[in-house]
Amino acid sequence: MLHGHCHQKALFGLKSEADLLNAAGYTVTAPDTGCCGMAGSFGFKPRHLETSRRIAARALLPALDAAPPDTVVVADGFSCREQIEGLTGRASVHLAEVLAGQHRP
Repeated sequence: MLHGHCHQKALFGLKSEADLLNAAGYTVTAPDTGCCGMAGSFGFKPRHLETSRRIAARALLPALDAAPPDTVVVADGFSCREQIEGLTGRASVHLAEVLAGQHRP
C-alpha cells in the first residue's frame, strides 16, 4: 500500500513511485488516503492532537484497516510514518527501504 506525503502528492503525484514498486515485483495499491493529519510538527502539538487524529480517520485509517496485516505500507514522509505507527501500531517504510530489498513482495 502506497501512501504519499501531501507535499509529494501536490508536486509530483505517486505514479513514478508506484511504477518503481511495480517494476520491483510489488502489486501496488494507492488508495486516496488524503492527508495523514500529522503535517510536519502540527500533529505533535497537544492543542492539535484531536484534529490530527480526525484528519487521519477520514481516509488513511480506514484504508489501513482494510489492508491485510502482512501488507507492506510505503510512506516516504517522516510525519506520515509517525502518524501511521502512532495511531495503528503498524510499521511503514520508505520507498528506499523496499528497493534496497529490506521487504519482499
